[in-house]
Amino acid sequence: MRVLVTGGAGFIGSNVVDALVKNGEEVVIIDNLSTGFERNLNSDTKLYRLDIRDKAISNIFEREKPQIVIHLAAQTSVMRSIAEPEFDAEVNISGSLNVLSNCVKFGIRKIVYASSSAAYGTPEYLPVDEKHPLNPLAPYGVSKHTVEHYLFQHHILYGLSYIALRYANVYGPRQNPRGEGGVVAIFAGKLLRGEQPVIFGVGDKSRDYIYVDDVVHANLQAMKSNKTGIFNIGTGVETYDKTIFDLLAAECHYTDFPEYAPERPGEIKRIFLDNKLAEKTLNWKPRVDLKDGITKTVSFYRDELIHENAVW
Repeated sequence: MRVLVTGGAGFIGSNVVDALVKNGEEVVIIDNLSTGFERNLNSDTKLYRLDIRDKAISNIFEREKPQIVIHLAAQTSVMRSIAEPEFDAEVNISGSLNVLSNCVKFGIRKIVYASSSAAYGTPEYLPVDEKHPLNPLAPYGVSKHTVEHYLFQHHILYGLSYIALRYANVYGPRQNPRGEGGVVAIFAGKLLRGEQPVIFGVGDKSRDYIYVDDVVHANLQAMKSNKTGIFNIGTGVETYDKTIFDLLAAECHYTDFPEYAPERPGEIKRIFLDNKLAEKTLNWKPRVDLKDGITKTVSFYRDELIHENAVW
């Protein structure tokens, strides 16, 4: 089967691509490399270096004739979405509409979309399930959720099958430790370099941290499922910022304290996800616990530093 992956050179995308290739699928990638890296690309794939907003992606759909689309390309910075909401909407909404229109035009069998738990906003109850009200605090969450409506509309009007996966906080190998998001990667990079990491607030914000291999597995399960709908992809475990620091400090043999800074706007205080619907419907559940995931992640970045990789 031929699968088109948008954002296939990025953190999650490249891990998904590797799994698809391992499973014997033919993979075509659309990625403008704005946040992804060529070094992440699987050599058994074909890359089209193009922005998802570009109308020329129609040529790729026509030439490659994919059967499935996994749509991961996005503007993912919460802070940038607050500073530049128009840009966030252009990429995440207009870019996704460009992908969707081509899915309909070329008879794509199914699209799997990377959504986000940022769509929920401040939880009214915990853990958050898929029926929870949607009141995102930042434009990023707004744009991610908006595309879910377009997916539903394309399903009703044109018969496009879809699954949207609302990710919790994804971490693991290939996440950029010099980026704005991804606290595990950022902390790991700093601690391994002997630098002091910054915790925004007092360390009592909590998130649901899910290892990238579990997210990959969710995409593969969604791809082969005959269901349509929206599913939380998280562990159901609440973990505080300070706990993340402590686990990473122990793994990196770091003995100093973190720096504390004022909380940033648009950030939720506490959230973790109910994943029972994905477990029941997609036959999916997380398999990597936080401690093991952090060990694997730190090992990856330690190897990167040993090889003096300039990317990080």
